[in-house]
Amino acid sequence: MNSYGYGPGRYYSYGPVRRLTPVNTVIIAANVILFLIIELIGSTHDTTLMIRFGASYWPLIAYDHQYWRLFTSAFLHFGLEHLFSNMLVLAFIGDNLERALGKVKYLIFYVLCATGSGAVSFFVNMFLRENVVSAGASGAIFGVAGGILYLVIRNRGRLEDLSFFQIGMFIIFTLYNGMRSSGVDNVAHFSGLAIGFLLAMLLTSIRRRKSW
Repeated sequence: MNSYGYGPGRYYSYGPVRRLTPVNTVIIAANVILFLIIELIGSTHDTTLMIRFGASYWPLIAYDHQYWRLFTSAFLHFGLEHLFSNMLVLAFIGDNLERALGKVKYLIFYVLCATGSGAVSFFVNMFLRENVVSAGASGAIFGVAGGILYLVIRNRGRLEDLSFFQIGMFIIFTLYNGMRSSGVDNVAHFSGLAIGFLLAMLLTSIRRRKSW
């Protein structure tokens, strides 16, 4: 049997049963359901349709004050490959972070990473006058990776079955691949990573103070 525990300044695993992660599961389900709805109506490659469903487009945010797009765009994806790659990563690492933070804090964490990385991307696109339509969960997912990176460092190199080497290589490889590819919102990736790292530091600090 496997279980998961929390101690002062440390997260550790001992034994093969782990708590369920309903928040991460619902987030993945919401992404998949929205993708299927848009595909049934038209195509997720149709930028006009994606804007109708909440994709990020800076003129609408800046001039029409549609700030909710900073969040909703994190649940939309351009094509099956985009959706599958993001949800596969989230399924593998999101559950670790949800167990470490708890359901409520993980939900808050994910929302702030999604919105925060979307906001940074929005400001950069507006400053550069880049008229691009942005969507995808990668900013939030990099936030999750950043959160796990902090916890792994704090836990002396491991969080459950994830090691510092594994999460570090994932981050480096994915950032490098994104910088070499076109049509990738690297600003959201880097900002999501930084936001996630800092949020994990903040949330675990609050939890530790309450345990004293």
